[in-house]
Amino acid sequence: MFDSVTFNALSSALDGLSARQRAIANNIANVNTPGYQAQRVSFEEALAKSVAEGSGVVAPTTKASLDPTRTDGNNVNLDTETLSNIDTVLRFQFASNATSAQFNYVRAALGGN
Repeated sequence: MFDSVTFNALSSALDGLSARQRAIANNIANVNTPGYQAQRVSFEEALAKSVAEGSGVVAPTTKASLDPTRTDGNNVNLDTETLSNIDTVLRFQFASNATSAQFNYVRAALGGN
């Protein structure tokens, strides 16, 4: 079970979403830092490809945002970060619940409660 495509994909998704949460937190913390470029984490396309290939294992990638900058060179948009945070939290909860369900199936199969 711990080497299944489903478990690997859920684990990769949780890792990617955690990385995104950290990037969002850094972006918000640096909203007023001149020259700071917002960071964007991506992994969904690579994860879908990995699942289709039968693995489910991917690492998230972090790149600087290409959004327009303000006059101080900073391109963090607090509205964008807030919406991204909400989306990420909901996705993390979904993946976390799915992972928990996988563990419950194993526990039930082993005769646990």
